[in-house]
Amino acid sequence: MMNAETATPMMIESSVLSFLAEERRKSVSAREWRFRVMGYGYSVRDVGGRQMVTKLPQGRFLGVLPTDFA
Repeated sequence: MMNAETATPMMIESSVLSFLAEERRKSVSAREWRFRVMGYGYSVRDVGGRQMVTKLPQGRFLGVLPTDFA
């Protein structure tokens, strides 16, 4: 698993980003959103003020969400 402190911001695939945005719109809170996307095999964690996205169960680093992500 990549160390989040040294991770270089990567572009997340547009299809994954669209999926995450759609699930966020359906969710009442950030906590619910994180729970929903876990069911689809993704993890979103706050690390050092950034939201890191990984693929479960391997924990493969996919990238950092844009700062303007809603």
